[in-house]
Amino acid sequence: MARLPVSRDVLPTPVRRSTGFLLVFALAYVGGVVGYLPLLTMLLPIKVDAVVTAIGGAGRLDVLTVIVVTGALAASVSNIAFGWLSDRSVARGGGRRGWLAGGFVATAIAYAAIAVASTPIALILAVVAFQVAVNAVLAPLLAIMADEVPDAQKGLAGGLLAMASPVASALAALLVATASLNETLRLAILPVVVACCIVPLLLTPAQPIARIDPRSPIEAVLRRDLALAWSARLFVQVAGSALFVYLFYYLESIAPSVAPGSIAARMGMVMIVGYTVPLPIAVLVGRLADRSGRTKPFLFATTIVAASGLCGMAFANDFTSGAVAFCVYTAGASVFLALHASFAMQLLPNPLHCGRDLGLLNLTNTLPGLLGPTLTWALATPTDFDSVMLVLAALTLCGGGIILAARGRH
Repeated sequence: MARLPVSRDVLPTPVRRSTGFLLVFALAYVGGVVGYLPLLTMLLPIKVDAVVTAIGGAGRLDVLTVIVVTGALAASVSNIAFGWLSDRSVARGGGRRGWLAGGFVATAIAYAAIAVASTPIALILAVVAFQVAVNAVLAPLLAIMADEVPDAQKGLAGGLLAMASPVASALAALLVATASLNETLRLAILPVVVACCIVPLLLTPAQPIARIDPRSPIEAVLRRDLALAWSARLFVQVAGSALFVYLFYYLESIAPSVAPGSIAARMGMVMIVGYTVPLPIAVLVGRLADRSGRTKPFLFATTIVAASGLCGMAFANDFTSGAVAFCVYTAGASVFLALHASFAMQLLPNPLHCGRDLGLLNLTNTLPGLLGPTLTWALATPTDFDSVMLVLAALTLCGGGIILAARGRH
């Protein structure tokens, strides 16, 4: 039998990675999300309230907004920087796991700084340091997925990443609900959990996969599609960033008669449900996308679901209806983000710059950290989030439309 020639555009495809490795990577990603989600969604607003109250001041919304904006700027720059540095390590014959380990150590130190912060300025500086440290974890971690997971399995791998948010949300709810834990203990537990999650990946030897030849003419096509995918995720993530920070205050606005402590506890349960339900859906849809090679229709459908949830949040008038609408939103948004991660990684044009390019793609996570809070600050009041929810729904649908224009890779 004649031997088929290998295309000059695509290097030979490696064997499939084991399910065990995919699970180890997914566990490490859970650790990365645990590193930031409980803090930024629940523990930080509570810390801001405590610091502002202790100095006899007001304006918690202003303080939190400054923290989010400065933190997002730090995260944007540091993710690109650490992605580029890990690229250089790979080019020199090393790997990315050393940066992952160093980022974890820095994150643990940043948690200690947040715990001892007693003024708004100290807290702002501590969170900025935390954002730099946690992105030293996240940047090389996602680049490892691009390096070591074959494209034919990226849909499944992306679906498995959806488990990170429900695990992190459950941990956040548990920390808030456990009255015996003080602030210091809560902040000390998180780095321990992160370590348990990422150590198995650190102990797994790197096995890079074959990728598209960077000299290939297809690189220009991939860059165009990657730009479209970047824009689509940016639009969708604006809503996520706003809810990520202001969900606690939104729930207070539609349930003014409920005590803040009760809101925090119930919010934790809502987040567990909201981020757990999409998990099996994301894994199933990821498998379907791998088999069919058609990810874009699934991505567009998820933006419709997410926008419907945001509209429901705009018209909610009590805690229950707002919580249900939020769960509808997270069902669509979580599956979109999981699928988009795998879709975008198949569009990376140059295997020598995966970390840098993923850092640029990560701007779709951090720039919304500037846009979402700014939009919320401009359109919302402490008692009315209706207008901003409708605007966020429209932006989400725009993101779904943009993704359809990307031709994708077959």
